[in-house]
Formats: sequence, structure tokens, C-alpha cells
Amino acid sequence: MNRLYYPFRYIAFATYLFFCFATCTPDHSSSIQKRVDPKLLHMLCEELSDIMVHDIFSPPVASRIYMYSSVAAYEAAIGDQLNYRSLAGQLRELDSVPRLQTHLVNFQVASLYAYMEVAAQLVFSADKIDTLHQNLLQSLMPYELTDDVLEASRIYGATVGKHILSWANKDAYNRTRSEPKFSITEDPARWVPTPPAYMDAVEPHWHRIRPLVLDSASQFRPQGPVAFDQREGSPFWNTANEVYQKSKNLTEEESNIANFWDCNPYKMNVVGHIMHATKKISPGGHWMGITKIACQQAGVDFLTAIQAYTRVSIGLFDGFISCWDAKYTSNLLRPETYIHNYIDENWLPLLQTPPFPEHTSGHSVVSSSSAVLLTELFGENFSFEDTTEIPFGLPSRSYKSFQEAAEEASLSRFYGGIHYMPAITEGVKQGEKVARLILQKIQFTKE
Repeated sequence: MNRLYYPFRYIAFATYLFFCFATCTPDHSSSIQKRVDPKLLHMLCEELSDIMVHDIFSPPVASRIYMYSSVAAYEAAIGDQLNYRSLAGQLRELDSVPRLQTHLVNFQVASLYAYMEVAAQLVFSADKIDTLHQNLLQSLMPYELTDDVLEASRIYGATVGKHILSWANKDAYNRTRSEPKFSITEDPARWVPTPPAYMDAVEPHWHRIRPLVLDSASQFRPQGPVAFDQREGSPFWNTANEVYQKSKNLTEEESNIANFWDCNPYKMNVVGHIMHATKKISPGGHWMGITKIACQQAGVDFLTAIQAYTRVSIGLFDGFISCWDAKYTSNLLRPETYIHNYIDENWLPLLQTPPFPEHTSGHSVVSSSSAVLLTELFGENFSFEDTTEIPFGLPSRSYKSFQEAAEEASLSRFYGGIHYMPAITEGVKQGEKVARLILQKIQFTKE
């Protein structure tokens, strides 16, 4: 046989294999480039809120879960985007995320996996995240992603998620779990537990948590409350009496507003000798819900949606750090305590008093912060219908702007009888300052 036959036979065989590979290999490029409907991201955020309601996380802790999950999803999503900036180097102590190890990643799918990777480690009910994972797989089936791309995207999302979790583990949260309980004093001006559960003060050491953008927890410490005074007719007595008188003359609309924005994960119900909890969404959860509504109404794409969630969650996180620093610095008693002691011992507020000091109002801080950040994305006159509380048995409410919603949320605490007015006005200023700092320091896109 001619010796030249062998190399020609090899070349022919190689050509045949190449033809088979080219015609039979799944279309990875199509899977990689497919854009994911942001409704899958909205689904994850909504399901995470439901899990947190089930697990009864405090408002500050809930903000932490939202933020780290959102940042992970954002960092994974921008892997192939030249006009988006990483938050590494912008958020305190966040290092660059791991580099891509394969070309097979669909970054939007990786974003969803990064979100779940972080959330699963921060909630109690991790089994519910497993169910969410299965639901996500079902939702991704119509996209006809190849197995290789799906697996590579999952691995990359998990890698980014683990990087964010490593960063989260250094924020002092774990250390604050072993800090002593808040000490109650006999000073009549200071906070004491309130009925019906008389719970211990929640997260008294939250000011130790590492902020993201704030220089420190005290950077925007607000003006203090009115000086405590027991005397009838004194400025403080008048401040408390203002709450008392409003509670006796609430309109139906004001009562509706108070109940709509209650957002109290701790509400306890007493029936005879039995006490049981009513589980509700947190204030941060309500604003993440509004973020979803805004994204859906505006018809934004996946990347704009994850940017919106991340912006708002950063504001929630630093907002609660700032607010909780003010609360435990002033350590002021709640209206319920003062009014019982000095005005009317039989009085009850419309809303159940949350278990932490009064000044400033957490709702006012995070609502004003969220409104500023959402307005930056969607505009000043963005009308929307807030359906967030429908799952909790309350009708929707309509607003002409995020600012209008934030103002109503803030006043709801006064109508509900759980805050003096100075805590609301100072809280609004505090939240706006936090949001303006975020807008000044954090850049999501390149100019």
C-alpha cells in the first residue's frame, strides 16, 4: 500500500470528526447569549421576602439578607457588560469578584444562582431555598439552555455567591450574636419593654455592623429628641399628648394608612392565656416589593432590575445602621410608656409598639432613603399602585410618586401611636442623607 495513503486517511477521518462535532454539538453560543426575563429575578426576591416573613427576621437583619443577596446577583450579572461597574472597591472591604473560568456562562442565569447561594446561607429555612431552586429550573426550561451552559452558570453563580458570603462574614454580624442583652435602667426617660410580649430590645449592637458607604454608624446622627420632662404642659409632655390626641381623633383614612404600613414582624396576639404571632413583611421588604412593582411597570430589562434592587437594598442596610445608632444613643421611651405613666393609663396605640427605642423612626429613615434612590432611576412623577400588602389581607394603595409613598409611610407611625413627631421628621432627613451619599459614592454604570 502506498505510504501516502495513511496521512490522507488521517486527514479524511479528522475532517469527518470535525464535521460531526460542528453539526452535532449543542448550540452553546445561543444559550450563553439568551437574555433572561426579569420576572425570574422578581420571583426570587418575592420568594425570599416570603421566607423571611416565615423566619421572622428583624428589620435590620432582613436588610442584611436583601443586600448581600442583591449584591451577589448584581456582581454575577455584569460579567459580560462593559458599561457596568463592579461594586468592588466602592462598597467597604468588597474585593474584586473571582474571574470567569469558562466561556460557557450565561451571566444572567449565573446572577439568579448567586442570589440563591447567598440567600440560602443567611435565612433559617434553607429547605425553602431548595424548593426555590427547583422552581427556578422549571422556569428556565423554556429557554432551552444546554446542560453545559446551565451547569457552568450555576458554578459561576455559586462562586460569586461564596465570595460575597466571605465578605459578609467579616461585617461583625456574627460577633454581635454573642453580645450581652440591652440593659434596662430605672431612668424614666429610657426605653423599657412594652406589652403584650414585653420583648427584649432588638439588635442593640447593630451600630457595630460594618456599613457599606457611611463613614461610620454615627455619620448622620440626627438631632436628638425633645428633652424628657414629666410635667404636664412641658414640651415633651406636649409631644406625647400630640400622639395621644391624634389617636383619639383618627380618620378612617389615617387608620388605613397606619395599618397598611405597619410592617411589624413581631406582632403578637393575646387570646386568653394564649399568645401567637401574626407574621408580616418588614419595612425593607415592603420597599423591595415597591421596587419590583416599579421595575415591572417600567418594563425594565434584567440588568436594570438587579441594579434597582441593589441600590435600594444598600440604602436599607446603611439606613438601618444609621437609624439603630440613633435609637440606642438616645434610648428614648415609646409613646405607649409615657402616655400610660403620665397621661392615660388605659390608652393603647392603634399599632403594636415594636421592641426597640423610639428615636428615630426606622420607617421614616428607610422609606425616605428608598424613595430618593428609586426616584433617581424612575423619575419624580412615577405613579404606581402598591400591591405589596395584598398577601397580608390589606388592599392596595395608589401613589403619584415614591416621595408621596415615603411621606405616607413616615406619618403612618404617628397615626399608629408608636412614634413622636420629631422621630419622624428627623428620620426623614436622616434617610435622605444616607441616600444622597449613596448616589454620590456608588456608580453602577460607566460614563
